[in-house]
Amino acid sequence: MALVDKAGFPRDKACGDLIGPRGVQLLSDLGVALPASARVGDMVVVGPTGRRVRLPCAPGITYPGYGLSVRRTTFDAAVHDAAVAAGAVAITGRAAAINGDGGVEGVAVDGRELRAHTVIGADGATSAVADAAGLVDRRRALWGFAVRTYLDEHVALPVIAFWEPEPRTALPGYGWLFPTADGGANVGIGVGTLGDRAKGRDAVRLLPAFLDHLRHLGLLARPPQDAPVLGGWLKMGIVGTSPAGRGVLLVGDAAGLVNPLQGEGISQALRSGWAAARAVLDAHAKNGDGVGKKGDAAARYRAWVRAEHLPYHGITAAVQSRLLPHPRAISALGRALTLPLVGRAVAPAWAVFWNELLDGAGHTPGVRTAALVTRAGRAATARADATSWLDHALCASSSLDEVDEAARGVT
Repeated sequence: MALVDKAGFPRDKACGDLIGPRGVQLLSDLGVALPASARVGDMVVVGPTGRRVRLPCAPGITYPGYGLSVRRTTFDAAVHDAAVAAGAVAITGRAAAINGDGGVEGVAVDGRELRAHTVIGADGATSAVADAAGLVDRRRALWGFAVRTYLDEHVALPVIAFWEPEPRTALPGYGWLFPTADGGANVGIGVGTLGDRAKGRDAVRLLPAFLDHLRHLGLLARPPQDAPVLGGWLKMGIVGTSPAGRGVLLVGDAAGLVNPLQGEGISQALRSGWAAARAVLDAHAKNGDGVGKKGDAAARYRAWVRAEHLPYHGITAAVQSRLLPHPRAISALGRALTLPLVGRAVAPAWAVFWNELLDGAGHTPGVRTAALVTRAGRAATARADATSWLDHALCASSSLDEVDEAARGVT
């Protein structure tokens, strides 16, 4: 197996650096140890008025009651080294084109061709692999842009902050203040831009004002000092991306597997990478010749994505699409959810639903309410454009144009 990456490790990436409980469980199952990491549990949500709600991080049946904080320079290098130790051959280069019809025959990497039966594209939101395979419609995708910096500040609990740059006009996203494993802080903001990627510059422009806002809330002790800022694109909710076709399976950000409500992506990337590899191995084993029929792995992987993520992303992608153009509605919702009585009442269910932890949650507080919210959300968004598009995209290996037509009821 060739492991092709554009540059060597360690290297940095814009991220909040938190790995959710499902990702922590998979790393444990695979025996991948992470140096320089720290456990994180409950999270504090700060509303536009400064009111605070503590979301509990309860253990489930299939995941632990904590996440991990680890810098991406450390995390990415550890995962890369584990893959190489398991037998992958590391190659530095950029995939430029995928040749072949109905399955991969060759992948052009910096002027040379690698022969491959299947390609797993794990190259981020702006995936060149997705483009080369014709699996993404960038105009339809739900984009976001995030910037972060590191500060020498102690953070007791992870913080999500809903912020109003102007009164009752919320940021179309949120800010965060997360602890780092070395006792510092990872702080940043992410904005949802839907199909208008030009709005991504708002995150960069607004970051200094957001840092001042955190200081006024008492969450930062000192005036922010100049520190390096790093930004990156997110592609959320799967919408606009077919996760598999032509011998190519897309995982993580490349597939749009980022939570549309709170931007988590590491756990989804880990689990989808595992599922894609499992689909390839199972397809080859079924065929009995070590090769497998073209399309088998893609069908298996699409079925996994559909079962694992459609129930949640079908709701939340539709909600994001409807809410983001209305910053005053976002402001009103943030204020309502952080009212003292409301916040305490909804916190257990909020923690489960918002973090996509319902499946395997067991009988922890809030699970029954989160299940009711999920059922109500499915009914409310069943006819939404985003939900319809996802439903068709995860069923078939059709082209994106055919998926669009089917979602509109044309075919």
